[in-house]
Amino acid sequence: MKFTKMHGLGNDYVYVNTFEQAEPADPVKLAIVVSDRHFGIGSDGLILIGPSQNADARMRMFNADGSESEMCGNGVRCVAKYIHDHGIATKDRVTVETGRGVLSLDLQVEGGKAKRVRVDMGPPILNSSEIPTTLPGDPPVNAPVVIDGQTYAVTAVSMGNPHAIIYVADVASFPVEALGPVFENHPAFPRRVNVHFVEVIGTGEVKMRTWERGSGITLACGTGACSVCVAGVLTGRTGPKILAHLPGGDLELEWVGPDQPVFMTGPATEVYSGEWDV
Repeated sequence: MKFTKMHGLGNDYVYVNTFEQAEPADPVKLAIVVSDRHFGIGSDGLILIGPSQNADARMRMFNADGSESEMCGNGVRCVAKYIHDHGIATKDRVTVETGRGVLSLDLQVEGGKAKRVRVDMGPPILNSSEIPTTLPGDPPVNAPVVIDGQTYAVTAVSMGNPHAIIYVADVASFPVEALGPVFENHPAFPRRVNVHFVEVIGTGEVKMRTWERGSGITLACGTGACSVCVAGVLTGRTGPKILAHLPGGDLELEWVGPDQPVFMTGPATEVYSGEWDV
């Protein structure tokens, strides 16, 4: 099986082009095997790039534990770069079919290669039943969740996949490793949840760290950064445009309000290609 290793701000995946080869027979098992950082290729998961009847390409994304996710913001930027740079859709604007629907992506091209990608991520999903969560509110804003006797104010949003945002005073010292999996598997989130711990620097700037559903700590989460932008507006902590500092780098986000799309801009990087014996 031919593959390409790519990342968006260090959020890395193994990409398989099914335009040119058959889709893996068992992508769940394959995702687990190739993601292993000691005995596999090493990644946060597996993304399949293939034909679509509605867009330039379709992506399917599997987490490191084999679970299939609806959407990946860093991943979809890399898919856009791949289909441009590898001649599948050599345009400055491409479309990608995802579990969230068809997304439009604008490419910033230098020397014939896509370097940065601006994504129309679509409007956030704010109905609690569709996020999904049992926390009160549409969406839940600063809803109290008690963990080990400590109450946390949680804002929940979906960008096609579920997100929980918790604001903290110092994100660098916050125990993400300990609390991330507790929030991910909290009964208030029936399909589990991506968890983001956020420190506000100013109305237009935040720092964030992520515990990603099915993968654990990741260097970046594109849909998560979008959800942080939305949560900042909903809670009044930040404005409609923010710069989000993630461990792997920075993303630019914009959301002007309900029923409007979230726009995300950031880099996409191809690392290397190889062959995996399946």
